[in-house]
Amino acid sequence: MDWDLELDAEGLKCPLPVLRLQQGLRTLAPGQVLRLLATDPMAAIDVPHFCAEHGHGFLGADTGGPCPAYLVRKGA
Repeated sequence: MDWDLELDAEGLKCPLPVLRLQQGLRTLAPGQVLRLLATDPMAAIDVPHFCAEHGHGFLGADTGGPCPAYLVRKGA
């Protein structure tokens, strides 16, 4: 899948990856996709929860690489 913006939150601990995600989503138009790289294990819980609470689409996580990546589609 393609994305419009990639943010690197590797090495950051909770809540910083989600705060970076929130800041990045502000720069996107509705429907655009952000890819967040985050090594914090809590991101697997925090990112989907943030999306559900704020009306964004959680498109899934790719944990097969050296750094987990989370895809989020900006809501309306």
